[in-house]
Amino acid sequence: MILPFSATARIEADDQFWAAQQQLNKSLESTGLYLTHIFQEDQVFLRPEWEKHIRPVLRPGTHRLKLFRPDTVDLILTKMMRGDDAQDMEDIQFLVKSEGVTLDVMEPAFASVRIPDVEELRDSFQRALLRVRRIMTHS
Repeated sequence: MILPFSATARIEADDQFWAAQQQLNKSLESTGLYLTHIFQEDQVFLRPEWEKHIRPVLRPGTHRLKLFRPDTVDLILTKMMRGDDAQDMEDIQFLVKSEGVTLDVMEPAFASVRIPDVEELRDSFQRALLRVRRIMTHS
């Protein structure tokens, strides 16, 4: 879950949110699923304007629940956080093929991506960048 700056203070102060998260995790316990990864937007690789490009997740039967996901360009950037991790590269290859994302679309994102000020993450981005460009030129 990516927490936009605009919602950070509100969510951090919302005891009901954290109680709901604990309740959700308890109800999902038997399935092996859980919600623990909640990142502020500056803790993940994203374009500065990522929030302008979010996409709705359409699920029949959810009348009151509105779900959104980052645009595919930003999903690819987030997948680059673990460098050239095999599973993430496979996911990126799937996204590139299924969504038709081109290098022309990604290059501006590569140039503007916000990378947390952590040396390991900067190194990860550089390792991933080589692989992602190769994936995109061979797709």
